[in-house]
Amino acid sequence: MRIPEHLAIIMDGNGRWAQKRHLPRLIGHRKGVERVQDVVDECLALGIRHLTLYAFSSENWGRPREEVEALMGLLGAYLQRELKRLPMRRIRLLAIGELDRLPEKIRSVLDEIIASTAGNNDLVLTLALSYGGRNELVRATRTLAREVAAGRLDPEAIDEARLAGALDTAGIPDPDLLIRTSGETRISNFLLWQAAYAEFVFLDVLWPDFSAAHLHRALGEFARRERRFGLTASQLDAGEEEAGH
Repeated sequence: MRIPEHLAIIMDGNGRWAQKRHLPRLIGHRKGVERVQDVVDECLALGIRHLTLYAFSSENWGRPREEVEALMGLLGAYLQRELKRLPMRRIRLLAIGELDRLPEKIRSVLDEIIASTAGNNDLVLTLALSYGGRNELVRATRTLAREVAAGRLDPEAIDEARLAGALDTAGIPDPDLLIRTSGETRISNFLLWQAAYAEFVFLDVLWPDFSAAHLHRALGEFARRERRFGLTASQLDAGEEEAGH
């Protein structure tokens, strides 16, 4: 089965999972963290090289203070647990977003894991934390604008590659497949630039109930699709013929 090189997931539905069971929302978030490990394990087994998880959006800062603090606590506990596990499992950890908005203790552990796993290459796990696609584009534009203002960059030299290189995801291939759970059919400000030609699969399952079977279902859908990248079928066929000569 054809698998994506880069899988991105919007992990949605933790709160609704808890509400359906008349449980505190925090319980749903805890269950969601458990699913992360399951998905990481399955991606390793399948040979997927890049996994990006939408863990905490820039909009999430607007949630009630108690919930934000609880989410930060869960994130800190997860990172502490993975501090020893990830280096041994040949997993490299990266993070994208406005990381300076995270609590200092979390940033410290995050930096430590990123440094200690820098040489790993079996799976690159990227956490989108305090992340928003529009904000990322604004920050990248400001970076390029400063280069222009300093005389180090000709405005005419700014092209798609230059802009992509200023994004948080510089050096990471664009996602081939983007999965969203919970039945919602939008991407909610996630990887707006990078997902231009990603295949989307929306699953009507809440994230705490997401399983290996759901992942394989989405991968099967991905494998059945013909990825055209804006080309017609005849153009793709011609390209394949040329490649075969």
